[in-house]
Amino acid sequence: MRINQLLFILIFTMFISVPVSAKEPIKIMECMVDRVVDGDTVSVVVRNGGGARIKIRLYGIDAPETEKVGKKSGKVSKAGQPFGEEASQALASKINNAIVVIKVYDIDRYKRLVGVIYKGDRDINREMVQEGWAWAYRQYLDRPHASEYIPAEEQAREKKLGLWKQSNPQPPWEFRKRQRMGKE
Repeated sequence: MRINQLLFILIFTMFISVPVSAKEPIKIMECMVDRVVDGDTVSVVVRNGGGARIKIRLYGIDAPETEKVGKKSGKVSKAGQPFGEEASQALASKINNAIVVIKVYDIDRYKRLVGVIYKGDRDINREMVQEGWAWAYRQYLDRPHASEYIPAEEQAREKKLGLWKQSNPQPPWEFRKRQRMGKE
């Protein structure tokens, strides 16, 4: 991590005085999306933030995992899931290189800010679920988003959109658990 990223996260965490389960965002930022990492993670440059580049995990959703390739070796270091690349491409088509507003609700264990991304009045997180590119991540989903994202997932399932074209898709949290246990 670069110094300005660490400094930004340190300063940001010092000002957090709201409990993690708060329904209101702890920070609202305007950012430029400079890279879509996968279907539920992006890299952004904070506008008026001294050029700080940070990773944002999309709140309340979990997209299929993408294949990870080692930078030095060029070889696959982690397997991906069906529709992982498509989910990543769907997110990129919505917001890559776009100016967005991010309502931050938490910081995860990987030091990523967790938030809802808005492009204009569009809730991009909800769109990803609604179009079948992600699950509503119930384990980490609070109101009011739960009342929007869960029905959006149910409708995508019924319409067999995106990943729901599969008869029984494996949720990413189960896929990651199997990967950690050494099973594929």
